[in-house]
Amino acid sequence: MPPRPDGPAVPAPARPRVPRFTPAEHRVHRATATLMAVCVLTAGCLYLPFLAELVGRRALMVTVHEWSGILLPVPLLLGLGSRALRADLTRLNRYGPHDRQWLRAALRRRGGRPAGKFNAGQKLYAAWIAGAVLVMLGTGLLMWFTDLAPLVWRTGATFVHDWLALAVVLVIAGHVWKAFGDPESRRGLRTGSVDAQWARREHPLWDHENNTP
Repeated sequence: MPPRPDGPAVPAPARPRVPRFTPAEHRVHRATATLMAVCVLTAGCLYLPFLAELVGRRALMVTVHEWSGILLPVPLLLGLGSRALRADLTRLNRYGPHDRQWLRAALRRRGGRPAGKFNAGQKLYAAWIAGAVLVMLGTGLLMWFTDLAPLVWRTGATFVHDWLALAVVLVIAGHVWKAFGDPESRRGLRTGSVDAQWARREHPLWDHENNTP
């Protein structure tokens, strides 16, 4: 028979973790994601016949869609009071040679993808979705308040709004798919910290920055 241990089992040491996001950043992301989901779902109820028949109450869907769109920038604007969020927005808006290297490696499906706190793909997504939200907000206001512009402007706004909405849905679907493929990234946003080995592997420049005295 194998020898029995003399004492209680010693738990394995916890893997070191690195702070990544603050609670304020988590709340801004969650509130923005919730409003965006409401916008997408109510738009589906307005444009897809089977959802429109299932839900009904078109007037209510229009109202919820309009106000969720108007409120979409509010969480970010309120979050600007957080120093950590402002610092991360600065990081998202700065591009360097390592970002071009990351994009080339990603397109060729190769390793060696240097990244700071945010990789080049995350920076491009943030820039694209921010611009799309502004365009959607502007075109939506022209569609909502019909006295703001002549008919030809409103017709163009409707065309841009509808097709850009489809692009937004596709891009968000890709974002969600990538997030589900990286549990540690999701855990970092949810808990505020990430595994140190993950940070070293996925964001080596940020890891070096954190460990530089």
